[in-house]
Amino acid sequence: MPISRYPLENDDINPINAKLLYVTHSVYENDWPSLPHTHYFTELCYIKKGNGNYLIEDQIYPIKEDDFIIINANIAHTERSVGEVPLEYIILGVEGLNFSFEGDHEHIIFNCRNDHAKFIYLMNGLLSEMEEKKPHYELVCQDLLELLIVNLIRRTHFDFEFVPSVKSSRECIKLKQYIESNYPQDITLDTLAEVSHLNKYYMVHAFTRQFGCSPINYLCEVRIKASKELLATTDYSITEVAQSSGFSSQSYFAQCFLKHCRMTASAYRKACHNE
Repeated sequence: MPISRYPLENDDINPINAKLLYVTHSVYENDWPSLPHTHYFTELCYIKKGNGNYLIEDQIYPIKEDDFIIINANIAHTERSVGEVPLEYIILGVEGLNFSFEGDHEHIIFNCRNDHAKFIYLMNGLLSEMEEKKPHYELVCQDLLELLIVNLIRRTHFDFEFVPSVKSSRECIKLKQYIESNYPQDITLDTLAEVSHLNKYYMVHAFTRQFGCSPINYLCEVRIKASKELLATTDYSITEVAQSSGFSSQSYFAQCFLKHCRMTASAYRKACHNE
């Protein structure tokens, strides 16, 4: 049998300098509030099972098994199950990588059922390596991530670029994520300064410059969003809604809700039930 040799034609190969931050595996059974949030990094999400919706920048996109979702940094998004089969998915957080899609979009959703075996192997492989943490698992994860990125580019024909993270911006985004994850807790400016490792006054200035509102005002907005979700989907009393959303008292909750929504919490609940 003759020997076939295929030399590498291009010696000048640019490495993929993206960094894997985490791998998560979730089954969303509507058992926690799913609120829009952002990250300072890109997220790659593979839907293993179920049906649901992805909310991206106030637009709702239906998703199903074998859908792959890519969301660039700083894009508000969340996912929700629909129907009897809950969403099961694997998400990768990848730093230093930004994708260029058609038009002005900062995300893409496509179905990879025809390449199911390839993508499930890579995503499950990354999950297993992170769970088991065998010797040199970091190298394996980096190799699997690079294989995944190359297969994504081949599958969708989009471009990508490496983007450095800006520390001050990163700290503000981390602070925003902290607020989104911990809004039911007792949070003060001192708490946020400690979390961000920034001077309290500089933190307020930097956060406001980045997002157009102060961290305390943003905390109030997140709590109001959470309260609206509870009012629409539960039979909690107004006091329970206020407490679950992080407000220190029902009177303060009533004041904030009226200011943001131009109606009382009871009126909002009634309007939701009448739809």
